[in-house]
Amino acid sequence: MGLLTSFQNIFKITELKNRIFFTLALLTVYRIGCHVPTPGINGEELSKFLTQQAGSFMQFFDMFSGGALSRVTIFALGIMPYISASIIMQLLTVVIPAIGKLAKEGEAGRKKITRYTRYGTVVISAIQSFGIAAGLESMSQGAFVQNPGWPFRLITMITLTSGTAFIMWLGEQITERGIGNGISLIIFAGIVARFPNAIISTVRLVQAGELSIFFVLFLVAMMVAVVAGIILMERGQRKIPVQYAKRVVGRKVYGGQSTHLPLKINTAGVIPPIFASSIIMFPATVAGFIAIPWVQSAAKQLSPGTIFHTILYVGMIFFFAYFYTAIVFNPVDIADNLKKYGGYVPGIRPGQKTSEYLYRVLTRLTFVGAIYLAIICVIPEILITRFRVPFYFGGTSLLIAVGVALDTVSQIESHLVTRSYEGFLKKGRLRGRKG
Repeated sequence: MGLLTSFQNIFKITELKNRIFFTLALLTVYRIGCHVPTPGINGEELSKFLTQQAGSFMQFFDMFSGGALSRVTIFALGIMPYISASIIMQLLTVVIPAIGKLAKEGEAGRKKITRYTRYGTVVISAIQSFGIAAGLESMSQGAFVQNPGWPFRLITMITLTSGTAFIMWLGEQITERGIGNGISLIIFAGIVARFPNAIISTVRLVQAGELSIFFVLFLVAMMVAVVAGIILMERGQRKIPVQYAKRVVGRKVYGGQSTHLPLKINTAGVIPPIFASSIIMFPATVAGFIAIPWVQSAAKQLSPGTIFHTILYVGMIFFFAYFYTAIVFNPVDIADNLKKYGGYVPGIRPGQKTSEYLYRVLTRLTFVGAIYLAIICVIPEILITRFRVPFYFGGTSLLIAVGVALDTVSQIESHLVTRSYEGFLKKGRLRGRKG
């Protein structure tokens, strides 16, 4: 009854109700656009061809676009160019001092970085859309393109780039006027849109006798366990105690309070599996179109399910987990800021000793987080290659889906609590993801 009451309370708050309906309306617009075809492309034949390319680079990104890429609709590129541009800007804040200074200038600096990210999104979209147009013309002797040539390439570039820009605008509008992070919700909608097809395929295999009902029940129980594990790890934190020294300014005493510095187990989020999958699948996909025996053999070794692919995938997840964590969390800056404002970790000297302590703790947490990411991402390969499960369960898609759901529910929870309504959880509050 408590959960039902919380849902009823949502519609008692006019602002929250309007935000939710606004979000659902824009997500509906996005899903409609995922079915509007790009002019000049034989979408049916192309979809059949890409379905046969198991484990390909395009199939990986098709998962995030909700099937729009395999059909080459106006939203074929999805929001991935924006994500790529955002990651590039994050890397540039470390490499280029001028951009790093912008990131520290508050709201004005963030607006400039956002503007540069938008420009980068358009540039990346234009390059990728031209690559798709040229690739479609070269594949199967132009069977997927009705009228090949420069007019087709230009129309495809304009259509796909405009589609990505429109999705980016939708995401920003959801973030500003809706509920939750708009970009994350768009990815979430694309992933969840594949679930009905997965359920239908599973039912058909059960009816055909290729899957037993007991194995399906085992899969359901496993799904619940994996989702619970993801929630536990994504909310997991190591709280570093921080004490602030008392300061006397005039007749007033400042500081003296105790707080903590939360360090997430999985600081890097879903970036490691996305980068690892992209790097492995890209050469495998390119090699698939080269008719040379040793190249074809190398492509098979890089395909999902092989021992070499699994070892390489896990190794890259560990590498990018440490690499991205080092970018987004700087122990030296944290230690300097604590020292500047009179804060210190009990038992640890301020300054360099504090940064070394934070580095040791973060290194151990990142190791645990990398193991967790590797397990979650290897599960789908085992299920698909060994047990022939007809859908992609686990990995990056499940991490994103659960993480976005947690973040959105936490925002709804905060709206309810601030207006003296009971939230979804009676004991404690649901913490959303940070980053």
